[in-house]
Amino acid sequence: MSQSISPRLPTAPAQTRGTVTARRGDNLADLLERVLDKGIVVAGDVTVSLASVELLGIKIRLLITSVDKAREIGINWWQHDPALTSNGPAAHPTAVEKHDGEMKRLQERLDRLDQKLEQILPALEARGRRRLRSRPRPPS
Repeated sequence: MSQSISPRLPTAPAQTRGTVTARRGDNLADLLERVLDKGIVVAGDVTVSLASVELLGIKIRLLITSVDKAREIGINWWQHDPALTSNGPAAHPTAVEKHDGEMKRLQERLDRLDQKLEQILPALEARGRRRLRSRPRPPS
């Protein structure tokens, strides 16, 4: 007599059939909400050594949290970084004013150099012509 034994899969009780109590997406959403609410810190050190001599040391610190939680714990560096703010350099008028002032100063200097060059250029051209006439010609 040979009987085949097949594993029996558990079945849900009659009152819960057809209803889903928890899905993977719900668990992921809950996990993400919890992570952003509480935060996660990942820290690690990597050291590369050769013959007991440390060649490279890297310290890794990663904080994953929501913006609100970051502000709550005193982290707000992105609010003052011109590369990350929505207005860019316009959010920092002193940087724009400094840039404009430097550009104006450089333009004025360039204009002065152009004027001096225009004053001495005729004399340089005349000197060059005299040198060309006074050079001995190579033998033919």
